[in-house]
Amino acid sequence: MRKYRLLFIICLLFILYSCNNKKHKTINRDITINKTTSFNNLFFDSIQIEDFLNDHAAFKNFEEQYLDFYKQRNYEYAWFDSSGLAEQAHNFINLLNNTAGELQDSSLINTSLNEAYQLHLSDSLHHIKQEKILETELLFTGQFFLYASKVYKGSNIDAAELGWFIPRKKVDLASLLDSTLKTKVAEVDEYAPLNAQYKKLQDYLIKYGEIEKQWPLDTIAFVAKPLKRNDSLFVIKQIKNRLTLLDDIKKLDSSFVFDTTLLSATRSFQKRMGLSIDGVIGNKMIDELNVTPKKRIRQLLINMERMRWMPEQKDSNYILVNIPEYKMHVYDSVKWSFDLNVIVGKTTNSTVIFKGNLKFIVFSPYWNVPASIVEKEIIPSIKKDKNYLQKNNMEITGKINGLPVVRQKPGANNSLGLVKFLFPNNYDIYFHDTPNRELFNVSTRSFSHGCIRVSNPKKLAQYLLRSDTATLWKSNTIDSCMHLEKEKWVTIKKTIPVFIVYFTAWVDNNGLINFRKDIYNHDDKMSNKLFVQK
Repeated sequence: MRKYRLLFIICLLFILYSCNNKKHKTINRDITINKTTSFNNLFFDSIQIEDFLNDHAAFKNFEEQYLDFYKQRNYEYAWFDSSGLAEQAHNFINLLNNTAGELQDSSLINTSLNEAYQLHLSDSLHHIKQEKILETELLFTGQFFLYASKVYKGSNIDAAELGWFIPRKKVDLASLLDSTLKTKVAEVDEYAPLNAQYKKLQDYLIKYGEIEKQWPLDTIAFVAKPLKRNDSLFVIKQIKNRLTLLDDIKKLDSSFVFDTTLLSATRSFQKRMGLSIDGVIGNKMIDELNVTPKKRIRQLLINMERMRWMPEQKDSNYILVNIPEYKMHVYDSVKWSFDLNVIVGKTTNSTVIFKGNLKFIVFSPYWNVPASIVEKEIIPSIKKDKNYLQKNNMEITGKINGLPVVRQKPGANNSLGLVKFLFPNNYDIYFHDTPNRELFNVSTRSFSHGCIRVSNPKKLAQYLLRSDTATLWKSNTIDSCMHLEKEKWVTIKKTIPVFIVYFTAWVDNNGLINFRKDIYNHDDKMSNKLFVQK
């Protein structure tokens, strides 16, 4: 009997143990499920953003963007899903590292974010404290704002201090982040208004990084006389080497002879550098060949920064004048239509960088001589020659502050030529014709007092009036209007945006990189703002 009683007690204990163990396993399973499902719907309190920003001053300027972004998603996590870090987080880390390397910008790398990222790669969510997960979430968001702000809006520089008066581009960072997270961060460019020119410069930035590794240490010496076809000198071998590295020559030729291949490459290089395209190698060309890749990389970075500033162009028709290029580019229905050579302001009377809207064409214009020119040039000339005004088809129409008001009447010798184009602005800058047409044949064309002289004003007038159905603007009609005794104003039916810009590096329609001289020293000023001076 005692034997059966003992057996009964043992069985009872076994049953109790089994039930308890089963219950324990069920509880553990429930905890695991709850951990997973609770994170899948995890939210946080808005006050935690404020606490985070107090500890991370680098992101404090983005407080408004933080609140806008998380408010619209009810403070739900954005960079995590039920399994941990979302795909967009991995894409963004790759994007940061690649961009920081390409742009040589270490500020895009955040040590705290990288450490948090590595932690989440090596451990599961179950072993990471809730506070650390939230910190990682907010680090990702802040670094995205910093990245997008710098790459798509540009560095925190006062553009006006650098003579740039085109309103800088605006980017809604919160909306941009929301849009990119719905797809992939790697495709952020689809939502941010970076122009195609920026991306082309970025490609050349990478290319010049490779060129720098192969660039010779020697400097090409200046030549006593220009090199021409069939010349044979050691320096020609050096020149061929440089032009091969720069891709103007496709296959390296180590001979000393100036052959047809070098002739073609010379013209290509001269065109890309804005030199006279004569196929003759002079010291101006050698000077450009001696510019190191390191300097070109800095030039590319400076102009990429300016590209970030450019506002999104919403009108499909516009005119762009690039001052260092001495060129006007006309775009019709988004596509490039034609180019015109221009003359810009001298260094002492530099042309202003700004945006306007072309509204009026003035045929057979008067030239109202600026008071500064009247004082410095006209009055001294009148004192030397009392017939100066008559000889130059000028007249005095009044007096202001003791100075005579002088204007030049319409005619072939009028300083504004036969037509001018007005886009009203505070800088008193406009496009106009000129009687001094020989100046358009010079490669460096900074001769004006600030206004922009156009090589083919009739062609520009025809383009601007092409949609005016009220008047039939035939070629002979425009010619007649350009030779009137009194000026004639014509209002353009739809204003055309005008951008007066300053780019010393860009990629042309043939996909080739172009560089120009920094004629107003704007690059030097920008360099002092962008780069740490050593």
